[in-house]
Amino acid sequence: MTGRRHFGSIRKRPSGRWQATYRYDGRLHSSGTFSAKADALAYLSTVEADLRRGAWIDPRAGQVTLRTYANEWLSRRPDLSVRTLELYQYLLSNHIFPTLGQVTLAGLAPSKIRGWHAELAIRHTSTASKAYRLLSTIMRTAVADGFIINSPCKVNGAGTEHAAERPMATVAEVDALTAAMPDRLRLVVLLATWCQLRRGEILGLRRRDVDVLHSTIRIEQSRTFTRDGSSLTKSPKTAAGRRTLSVPANVMELIIQHLERFTVAEADALLFTTESGAPLTASVLQRAWSKARLMVGRPDLHLHDLRHTGLTLAAATGATTAELMHRAGHSSAAAALRYQHATQDRDRVLAHALEALVRPAKVAKLKPQSR
Repeated sequence: MTGRRHFGSIRKRPSGRWQATYRYDGRLHSSGTFSAKADALAYLSTVEADLRRGAWIDPRAGQVTLRTYANEWLSRRPDLSVRTLELYQYLLSNHIFPTLGQVTLAGLAPSKIRGWHAELAIRHTSTASKAYRLLSTIMRTAVADGFIINSPCKVNGAGTEHAAERPMATVAEVDALTAAMPDRLRLVVLLATWCQLRRGEILGLRRRDVDVLHSTIRIEQSRTFTRDGSSLTKSPKTAAGRRTLSVPANVMELIIQHLERFTVAEADALLFTTESGAPLTASVLQRAWSKARLMVGRPDLHLHDLRHTGLTLAAATGATTAELMHRAGHSSAAAALRYQHATQDRDRVLAHALEALVRPAKVAKLKPQSR
């Protein structure tokens, strides 16, 4: 028995259940089966309405697994840097696929995403945020590609990282850390702290980037490392990252000494190399840093914390948001604002300044009022 209408058709199967079929985009599509004829007709009405408003989704598209779709999504992203691609592959392989990889796109319900994120956040809070942001991005593309109608990533705040405040070094500890490093690497500590450079920016510095006459350094490239240890030289990600920084006089003196002792004469020669003259690697620098921080009793400090220390001290001197953005190479004010919090030293300076205002003030004697 077959019934026809202006859109699609329904038929009764030998089992007694009803099935709806319709043709769209040159293909014949069929539904599952329904116990009642009215349900099959209602299904066709819904499909027709979705087609009219451009919200129709091919039922077979949502049956692709997340693993298959995500891998294809990655293969279509030639814009990603090597390090970003490695991060995404790591997050997918280690934190997304083990739980969700075999689930179809249509089967990724918000409740399933919520449960996955909650479990991951208990063990790795920061990683959970990164993994959720990646999954959410992939799902938005799946919506745009017509695989699903809506993204199942609906966990409020799941993609926001709430990193703990990083530790700071005192000025005395910066001096101690500098002394504890090997001679050819002492300048690393000073550049990270007083010029607020990232590790990759430090390792990418060349002789040509130093302007001794004007006491400046130019940041034009950085050297980073892939997971297999390969060196990767690249330009700053943003225009703000490409910048010229004024160098404090005491640091400039040590830069000049470093150039004379440890850097060859060629303009493109890297400032930091091993004793054999090879480009300094992340592992060699990390070993030297680990020893130095243990020697000064600060095993909690990461090298990047020196940049945080320097920017916080710059904020304490009264640097504006724009000035901090320039020093740090930030393109957004939000990143620079975190350094404009009060420090104990700055608070003490303000207290002394207020005291200086009060001290010379004379209290006027009150004259009794006549009645």
